[in-house]
Amino acid sequence: MSFVRLPESVVSCRNLVGGEWVSPAGASAQEVRSPYSNALIGRVPLTTASGVAQAVEAAKAAAQGWRATPLRERTQFLQRFRTLLEAHLERLAHLAASESGKTVAEGRAGLLKGMEVCDFALSLQNLDGGAHLEVSRGVTCEYRREPLGVVAGITPFNFPAMVPLWLFPIAVTVGNAFILKPSEKVPLTATALGELMVEAGYPPGVFSVVHGAKPAVDALLEHPDVKALAFVGSSPVARHVYVEGSRHGKRVLALGGAKNHLIVVPDADPELTPQAVVDSFTGCAGQRCMAASVMLAVGNVQPLVDDILRRASRLEVGLGMGALIDRGAVDRLETAIAKAQADGARVLLDGRGKRPAGEAYANGHWLGPTVLDGVRPEMEAARRELFGPVLSIVRVPTLSAALAVENASPYGNAASIFTTNGAVAQTVVEGARAGMVGVNVGVPVPREPFSFGGTGESKYGHGDVTGPSSLDFWSQLKKVTRKWSARTDGSWMS
Repeated sequence: MSFVRLPESVVSCRNLVGGEWVSPAGASAQEVRSPYSNALIGRVPLTTASGVAQAVEAAKAAAQGWRATPLRERTQFLQRFRTLLEAHLERLAHLAASESGKTVAEGRAGLLKGMEVCDFALSLQNLDGGAHLEVSRGVTCEYRREPLGVVAGITPFNFPAMVPLWLFPIAVTVGNAFILKPSEKVPLTATALGELMVEAGYPPGVFSVVHGAKPAVDALLEHPDVKALAFVGSSPVARHVYVEGSRHGKRVLALGGAKNHLIVVPDADPELTPQAVVDSFTGCAGQRCMAASVMLAVGNVQPLVDDILRRASRLEVGLGMGALIDRGAVDRLETAIAKAQADGARVLLDGRGKRPAGEAYANGHWLGPTVLDGVRPEMEAARRELFGPVLSIVRVPTLSAALAVENASPYGNAASIFTTNGAVAQTVVEGARAGMVGVNVGVPVPREPFSFGGTGESKYGHGDVTGPSSLDFWSQLKKVTRKWSARTDGSWMS
């Protein structure tokens, strides 16, 4: 492992509109600082409604010609883009890490996961050819998959490459013109992805990048020519996006936050389980919707807890675990830890004040792995999404009690069971409320073509943004029924 390489010079981001990089008129600029050192690494324009309208107009102009392009030809552009991603993998991994706080390995992993989605989209030329059937004598029915037109994606700071790559490869391949609005905290990676889309040869306007904050989001939600919109972020904002987008007649899928549960029982594998728990709550510094934040300790699992503490305490911030996105995140988490203590929790491992050695990272945003024990289900540490490397241990007497805690959460993103007993595993698979369940897997993210998505307050809308169900979100089916001549020997259809 190695420390991230920060950009050699400050990057001034612009919008990609109609195939050209433009500075949006009337937009103020915001600084982009690396979580590792607080060093200035970029500037991002905060696009206004007029700048969003400019991008939508260019996308709308491109959409007609793009929808008429055969699917097989569309995939050729995507194949070139995927090849470019692979060629620039290390540069993009460092870039994503430098602005989001990830380790370089995590930045690389996000890109590789995104490339899996590209592979799924590339397969559509062979898998999604429509259907044609003679349904009655002299009568045939078929369906044709057609794009929606202009669609958009609003993506979060914690996965600058992966989440955009969940969205636009599929949306563009089925024939839409796509507008990406990345988090204003991580605009550099989105800009780099846009550069590679241009280099891949996509027609101008098929892929756009619009930088900005809430006014840009609201403009996309309100614009009548944006037909569908996907969002990934916190639950309160996901709810707002879903309600407002739906109110304006759009198709919306908004993925929100999580409070994920790892259920650990006494017969859990003593080698696999502790490392899986540590990887789950410390990966991406806990800044991911799939991070475990509550461990439901069933019965006597103290030897496993002790091993979790040993492994977590050996993690070196900056190398084994990255930084938090900004100072506000550090303050919020330190306040949450103090609140848990005041509520009666014990701090078994305290990450406050931990930072890498050396002056270069003294001003970064750091919090080491933190483990709280004696957390009760009603405490904030057990209920509220903390979004950081903090594990709350809730002690429960039985598996039924553990499932009751999991089921009571308003979220429903992920849950995992650690056991060597198949019946115990099946009980959790069937009884958990979460939309993604793992068995001895700390981060149960499905691999393609299996779709990603939770339930409850972790998802607003229907379907998923990846996998087969994403096709129905990003397109619509036109059904065609044909008859060419009168028949006297058929059913009611003929």
